[in-house]
Amino acid sequence: MTTSTSSAAHRPIPAPDNGPHLHPHLHPRPGTGHAPSHHGELLQGVFADSDGRPCAGLVTLPTTTPGTRADFTPHPGIPRDAVTVVPADRTKAARAARLAVAACAARTGRPAHGGTLHLTGAVPLGLGMGSSTSDVLATVRAVADAYGLRLDPGTTARLAVRAERASDPLMLDARPVLFAQREGRVLDVLGPALPPLLVVGCLLGGGTPVDTLALPAPTADDADLRAYAHLRDRLRRALADGDTALLGRVATASARRAQRTLGHPEFDALVALARRTGAVGVQISHSGSVAGVLHDPHTPGAAARADETRRALDAHHIPYTRTFTAGGAPDAPHPPRSRTLRQPWTPNSCSLH
Repeated sequence: MTTSTSSAAHRPIPAPDNGPHLHPHLHPRPGTGHAPSHHGELLQGVFADSDGRPCAGLVTLPTTTPGTRADFTPHPGIPRDAVTVVPADRTKAARAARLAVAACAARTGRPAHGGTLHLTGAVPLGLGMGSSTSDVLATVRAVADAYGLRLDPGTTARLAVRAERASDPLMLDARPVLFAQREGRVLDVLGPALPPLLVVGCLLGGGTPVDTLALPAPTADDADLRAYAHLRDRLRRALADGDTALLGRVATASARRAQRTLGHPEFDALVALARRTGAVGVQISHSGSVAGVLHDPHTPGAAARADETRRALDAHHIPYTRTFTAGGAPDAPHPPRSRTLRQPWTPNSCSLH
């Protein structure tokens, strides 16, 4: 079997920046860190890496809000493993704090102290919006700040995977990458930015939280690997061409494949109402209940279509959450020209294989 990969496949995350040389007797000070969340995935499955090894991977739909703030206060004389976290149920963040303290102390020569970790933010738990990774990333950044460091994404990703077993790529900001969530490495850099999107968010399954780690580990046979490789290639093309319609078809195909595990009863209704309201497709969390109907914001009447989508969600008793924009050129809020759909979106165009 052969799969198509770009020259960026299996691209390593940049090497660590060891930070400034610090005198070993200086104690760390209170530190603060922030992290965003995401809105589920545009693509998730099993992909061949550059060595041909099957590897679970995903491409998230980033959002700037909601997010998490972490405040870490080290306490001299407290063992490094003694971390009190508020709220007390954020055990993954507490584990991340202990790991980050050890790493930062070793890197700077400063004492490794435990302390108190306060987490604040509005990322919903268990909906597939990366709440755990947002907590963990904000925590690692807060501990690093306490030690006068700014850790590189590679180090942060490795700490995150150790803390929570599977991590979203929030440490890479909004860059569209295929990320091995259980290994903390980039499999493929897909392009500079996502095409522009207008997303009407909603919840499937009644918004019931999902225990991500309770889901079965992803598996794939040769046919699955070929299908995921095809979706990966089409997503790369969508990013290269700024093709929002193609991105929508990729996201819908990935979401449909995920129904073999998730089995959301409202999924077919969601796809149908997206088609009726002129959307380019749908996206979901592959490990939660959050979902989105995707519109091209630069087609005529996009705002009215988004409002119609919200009304259609209400009619189908699918809880609406919010409407937001995503994607677009990294240095501009909008692409240089308006685009129209290349062809009408039909039920058959949900599948790319």
